[in-house]
Amino acid sequence: MADNRVVQGRMVTPKRLAALIEGEDVMDAEPIEDAERDCPDCGGNVITVGYMPSAMEFVTGYKCQDCDWQDTNRD
Repeated sequence: MADNRVVQGRMVTPKRLAALIEGEDVMDAEPIEDAERDCPDCGGNVITVGYMPSAMEFVTGYKCQDCDWQDTNRD
């Protein structure tokens, strides 16, 4: 699987995708993967990335490739 993906018309790296979801830079990010689900807003493809916003937290983020929808596994 490629490390970079197109999200809303722009090529993003895993760290950049994680920063888009988190709203600020992250320490580290795993490779981007297909989430194998459709966006609840537009029906587009959803991708996922695991990342560390801090040394003590690991988050899985989800982002639609076509619209602004995003989510995380945080409660």
